Amino acid sequence: MQSALSDEFTIGATRLRLRTLIRLRWIAVAGQSVAVLVVYAVFGYDLPLAFCFALIALSAWLNIFLRIRYPASRDLKSPMATALLGYDIVQLAALLALTGGLANPFSVLLLVPVVVSASALPPVNTVALGVTALLAASLIGAVHLPLPWVAGDEPDLPVLYLSGIWVALALSIGFTGLYAFRVAREARQMSDALAAAELVLAREQHLSALDGLAAAAAHELGTPLATIALVSRELERELPREGPHSEDIRLLRSQVERCRGILERIGSLGEERGGHMDRLPLSSLIEEIAAPHREFGIDIHIDFDGTPPEPVGRRDSAILYGLGNLVENAVDFAGSTVEIRAHWTDARITVEITDDGEGFSQDVLAKIGEPYISTRDQRRGGSEESGLGLGLFIAKTLLERSGAELTFANRFPREKGAIVTANWPRSRFELANLTETADFDLGAAEGMNVKGNSADDPAA
Repeated sequence: MQSALSDEFTIGATRLRLRTLIRLRWIAVAGQSVAVLVVYAVFGYDLPLAFCFALIALSAWLNIFLRIRYPASRDLKSPMATALLGYDIVQLAALLALTGGLANPFSVLLLVPVVVSASALPPVNTVALGVTALLAASLIGAVHLPLPWVAGDEPDLPVLYLSGIWVALALSIGFTGLYAFRVAREARQMSDALAAAELVLAREQHLSALDGLAAAAAHELGTPLATIALVSRELERELPREGPHSEDIRLLRSQVERCRGILERIGSLGEERGGHMDRLPLSSLIEEIAAPHREFGIDIHIDFDGTPPEPVGRRDSAILYGLGNLVENAVDFAGSTVEIRAHWTDARITVEITDDGEGFSQDVLAKIGEPYISTRDQRRGGSEESGLGLGLFIAKTLLERSGAELTFANRFPREKGAIVTANWPRSRFELANLTETADFDLGAAEGMNVKGNSADDPAA
């Protein structure tokens, strides 16, 4: 399943919304305001109140600007989120420089932006913010105003103690950042796995919902197909054998029989067994798939290439239907030629279906294989018939169930057309147990031959 997930789940993506940072900054503004007022008004410590509130007001104005300029639900890209968290570090460092530097017990809050980054941003951004925090801590450790205290009783903290605070801050940034990153990464992995599982489940639910529709369609179409077959048989008897419409009548009857076969396969996908015909080489499988589509004026070229021995697999209806749908689409959209190339090695089997039509449009190519995505209005001959896109969706799902990996692409610019590639592990494609073929009942085969040549058989 390629590309099943959106860009939200890629390694370089961030799940940090602007609303989150704005709320965190409002909390910081409120906390800083309360701390400054309590230190100044309650404890009576002298500090540069105007400069402190100027820095706090700057954060408040930044929040107001961001709220007006951008929607609150905006998903932040990594550079913008890193810049906003970097601002928080610089603003807090400036406030600490006005109130004692590293000696201020609130210097531990330099950890907060780094932890937020570790939980939501890629590692390289977190490392950059961690380095910024350490540089800010080094700067305010060397250049800062005195710690607000009672006049004449200011504490004289030794350089060794302040250096210990710096080392403790550095170790805390490294440890808490790494810890938050590992926990957040595990949470993201679980979330990604859940999203992927939900996507697969949704696809399976689409296919399961179609099972009942297929059964109902097979039942409802049985009667009109029988009527069409009866009428076409009567017309064939009434019209001259070499008349102008004889070929059309024969084609009509063959297509009615084909419809009956398709309905039978829909009702027994993956369940039928063919006895001694249950296994067939890859070349025979592809020839069987291509045979019904040779009657529509499109040349179908088949090419086989691989190291012997040729792969031999089970006559799997899922593979027959899946590849048959891809070939049918190629014939519908081809200009004049469809090429089917099969290549195999000891490890892999690849089937490539190429047509010389217009190719996939770019808007469809990004969603190819999803239900209700169709370009049937662009089919060969300018037909106005349109489809729901369910055939390709079912074919893709069935082939992926059989172990295939499907890729859809356009040919090189100088060559028009589309390329669809199905790639299997050879061990998944081949049937390892050969007992079904060995246990074929020769007596039953002889009985069928005798019955086929009996006097009661009209063809005898």
